[in-house]
Amino acid sequence: MFPNGATLIFGATGGIGRVVAREFAKAGSDIAIMYRSSLAVAEELKAEAEAAGVKATLHQCDVTDHEGLTQSVTDAINNHGRIHSMVWGAGPLVDQVHIGEATREQWRKAVDVEVHGFFDASKALIPHMRDAGGGSFVHLGSAGDLSFPPKDFLSVSPKAANESLIKGIAREEGVNNIRANSVLIGVIEAGMFLELSKQGVFDEAWTAEVQKNLALKRWGQPEEIANAAIFLASNKAAYVTGQQIAVAGGYGL
Repeated sequence: MFPNGATLIFGATGGIGRVVAREFAKAGSDIAIMYRSSLAVAEELKAEAEAAGVKATLHQCDVTDHEGLTQSVTDAINNHGRIHSMVWGAGPLVDQVHIGEATREQWRKAVDVEVHGFFDASKALIPHMRDAGGGSFVHLGSAGDLSFPPKDFLSVSPKAANESLIKGIAREEGVNNIRANSVLIGVIEAGMFLELSKQGVFDEAWTAEVQKNLALKRWGQPEEIANAAIFLASNKAAYVTGQQIAVAGGYGL
């Protein structure tokens, strides 16, 4: 189903990321688990992957640390021999705020993690993928790219920059058999949505308004994100590049 090697997963210990990592392992791919501080979750994922019969390695990584990130990628390559795919799911818990009220610090943090981090990770892996005969980038983006949700720009806008980078990688590196695609994520019952709901950020009025814009009148599940990411990284998507798959219940139609 996959080329030889491992899937390198950034944000693997987050609410959605841990399910993505688990499902890649269950689908038969070795995994390199990139985590920042949640060592206990990373170790649980490693044990689950090994129980599924695949190799899993742990790599501590702060994506805002360029040198540390580059070293973590190198360590993953050395451990697995080949990285066939990178899944980018790193991202902070972002404040819900209008653009006019956001601080420069909030904006810089969002861009440093999501845009600069994604660029550094991609740049570290492209030469390796060229030498290995190809590879795949899967970006976990935002359905806000289809219809802008007010107050969510600290998540949507940095991911939009990455959507452009994904298209650029697809266009420039296709000659090297390197593909790049995105999964646009809607409201998923995991991670940031659940945390902000607990904080009271998403109330009944917000829920009613968002569901007006959904064709499927339910929230998505993290496994549904994983299924799309697995497809894009797999040999089944060998002729798919520069594309977006929205797993968002028809949001934006």
